[in-house]
Amino acid sequence: MNVSSYSFGTIVIEGRKYTADVIVYPDHVDASWWRKEGHRLQISDLADILVVRPDILIIGTGKFGMMTVPEETIAFVAAKNIETRVMKTSRAVDLYNSLQNTRLAIAALHLTC
Repeated sequence: MNVSSYSFGTIVIEGRKYTADVIVYPDHVDASWWRKEGHRLQISDLADILVVRPDILIIGTGKFGMMTVPEETIAFVAAKNIETRVMKTSRAVDLYNSLQNTRLAIAALHLTC
């Protein structure tokens, strides 16, 4: 899945525009992703991703990086042998696009703040 553009509140993936947070899998997009605590990523928010067991999970924390990812969430994912990278969404999109053909990458992207 190629992410062709991202701007505050909007992302275009494979020619389709999304205006809510998404999880980008290699073969589909989950456009219904929401977290229990909006701007705090918890382990339970990643349940569907952990089933897939990607090589790398890329977390986009928003345009301004306002979504927090607690250390315990990162440690839990790491214990599953999944590399985790946390960064602002624009950088996360770039990393996802660069890795999608070489590694099993999934991107969980917060689109606003």
